[in-house]
Amino acid sequence: MTTAHPFGGRRLPVAVLGATGTVGQLFIRLLADHPWFRVTSVAASERSAGRLFAGATKWHEGTMPREVAELQVRRCDPAEVTERVVFSALDSAAALAAEPEFARAGAIVLSNAKSYRMAEDVPLLIPEVNPDHLGLIDVQRQVRGWPGAIVTNPNCSTINIVMALAPLHRAFGLRKLFAVTMQAISGAGYPGVPSLDILGNVIPFIGDEEPKVETEPQKLLGDFDGERVVMAPFVTSAQTNRVAVRHGHTACLSMSFERHPHEDEALDALRGWRGGIAALGLPTAPPSPLVVHETDDRPQPLKDVERDAGMSVHVGRVRPDPLLDLRLVCMGHNVMRGAAGASVLNAELMAVRGLLAGA
Repeated sequence: MTTAHPFGGRRLPVAVLGATGTVGQLFIRLLADHPWFRVTSVAASERSAGRLFAGATKWHEGTMPREVAELQVRRCDPAEVTERVVFSALDSAAALAAEPEFARAGAIVLSNAKSYRMAEDVPLLIPEVNPDHLGLIDVQRQVRGWPGAIVTNPNCSTINIVMALAPLHRAFGLRKLFAVTMQAISGAGYPGVPSLDILGNVIPFIGDEEPKVETEPQKLLGDFDGERVVMAPFVTSAQTNRVAVRHGHTACLSMSFERHPHEDEALDALRGWRGGIAALGLPTAPPSPLVVHETDDRPQPLKDVERDAGMSVHVGRVRPDPLLDLRLVCMGHNVMRGAAGASVLNAELMAVRGLLAGA
């Protein structure tokens, strides 16, 4: 199914902040041929401002879209970037200052940064999981007194984990989660991790990663009561590791539930889940948000990460756990589903909900 064009056939002008970095470049690639959006401004740091994008950027993959190559890089300032829809690939420090300035100026900021994910009045969104959390936009505008809004997507590991958890939590009531991640080197940005540090190695620490995995799922799986998100009542213990994989974060999960499911019940819940946007036909949405693998050796980043343009999450090895109730393995593309693709999908949902109508 393809939904009606939300802008009457025209492509909405949008901007990308942090456009010269890895996630910013992926935003540009995703939006280059997007049927609803068109990049008309790019912004980056002071050292890049004023230069043509082609000269200011070391392009990492494929061919730089010509219409973006000839744009002049602007400062991350709403006085210079006047589009009403802004995709932010800024690092957390820059986002902390810049994103509210754009929201105060009336822009919708679709952020990949961690800075405002856990703010009580800011949606932390996975369209298939918690589309009703967009109701926080009205709360945010009332609390902060600005006409725009900030909408965030989760951490690159959290999004894969929560996609796998969502149908199980709704069916059985998650109570405890133990998560061990094996995270791809592209998650560290370009050029990633030095080869002598990662080849033949596992690095058992990723700065500030474990707190995100331990807190974001409760908000994502919580209930919006019209004024705030009531956090889901489970506790998470996470350990995060960097491994020598280019793209694709893998997580091994062990879980306990309020109602203890049989393995077959869990598999039925996972196989039957389509999420909250299946009927909308959003351009970036995968045909199936969860791909459940039947063989013992899947999912694998090398074999599965590019399926559905990197927007599906893969689940396998669903089986009983001797300490808790169930265990499984999930995997997803960390810079597509876990970063730029997530923000673009958020924008598509907002478009069909009429939340970009004034842009």
